[in-house]
Amino acid sequence: MLQVQDRFLDVTSRALCDAATQIEAIIAVSADSRDQVDQLADTALAAGGQPANQPMGHGLMYGRSFPDPDGHLWEVIWMDPSALQ
Repeated sequence: MLQVQDRFLDVTSRALCDAATQIEAIIAVSADSRDQVDQLADTALAAGGQPANQPMGHGLMYGRSFPDPDGHLWEVIWMDPSALQ
């Protein structure tokens, strides 16, 4: 669930961390193809985002990452389905 900070504090008694200097989670999204990874990451970058790391390519897997405006790390990953057989 994505919420603004004030609303998020309504559902927890725990303190929020500063995601610009600390990390609490990496949110991974699966893509259907390498092209879809690039399309989603390029859309985030075109909206003002910055890449978090170099694109990750391991032959059967490809991914790109970027932080959201609050600093949470997002990764978009594609895995070659033929490698799972």
